[in-house]
Amino acid sequence: MSNDYATTFRIVDADDDGLISAPELTRLMEVLGQPITPEAATAAIARMDKDGDGRISLEEFAAYLG
Repeated sequence: MSNDYATTFRIVDADDDGLISAPELTRLMEVLGQPITPEAATAAIARMDKDGDGRISLEEFAAYLG
């Protein structure tokens, strides 16, 4: 797994719980100047979420990007 993925993941994981939630993704997109709706964030999470818990683990994140 790329260290770049891990570094990016840690930045997005604002509450440092090891998972990216829809609100964290929404906030990231706002910071990047590309705001998305909460619904769009939830849909994006669903595309990456392999275990169905509604959040993205580092492994899911890297698999999606890799």
